[in-house]
Amino acid sequence: MSEGPIHHLSRQLGHDFSRPELLSQALTHPSASKGRKDKGGMPYERLEFLGDRVLGLVVAEMLFHRFPNEPEGDLAKRHAALVRRETLADVAHQIGLPACLTLAKGETESGGRNNPGILADACEAVIGALYADAGFAPSALFVRRLWTPLMDAVRKPPKDAKTALQEWAQGLGKPLPNYSVVGQDGPPHDPVFVVAVAVDGVETATGTGNSKRVAEQAAAKAMLEKVTQ
Repeated sequence: MSEGPIHHLSRQLGHDFSRPELLSQALTHPSASKGRKDKGGMPYERLEFLGDRVLGLVVAEMLFHRFPNEPEGDLAKRHAALVRRETLADVAHQIGLPACLTLAKGETESGGRNNPGILADACEAVIGALYADAGFAPSALFVRRLWTPLMDAVRKPPKDAKTALQEWAQGLGKPLPNYSVVGQDGPPHDPVFVVAVAVDGVETATGTGNSKRVAEQAAAKAMLEKVTQ
């Protein structure tokens, strides 16, 4: 590969592709590939599907050996934090992936190279391309190298905001928090959700995000900040 962002990404992956078209497909967002997928090729979404499974397995294996005395519930919390959209987007930035993406003009102009959802999906697609080209060992090596520092940085199993808010409410004998979508903006491929959370006896708090899950977490965090001041 020639010098430039793709060459840098290849070095970050630690692999020279025997089928470079796989990496190209992984970096071509669906917005830029409509109508011109190669016959018999492996589209972005298929590589993303594959990469998601590879990442999940390798991270699970890492956690199983790194924390031999932790119960399944704690391992699951760690796993969820390590494979979530925000973590994948951070890794994407770390390896220089944004500069390598092929996006439609409109997607680029709307800030697609910094969109956490796009970056997370592309990161999974790249892992999928690495697996499809070279098999499990090189793809697992890449995941271990990039995710080990992230795993070691969190000493205790992470507790997400929704769980923390639920435990706070239950501790006071209150009903479980109730979440509802109160607004949605943006285009269908990049929506922004507004979610409100209600807890008995407390003023409603809201949060926004590119998915309902992210918006719910933001709302829960806002509520926790309100009730723990």
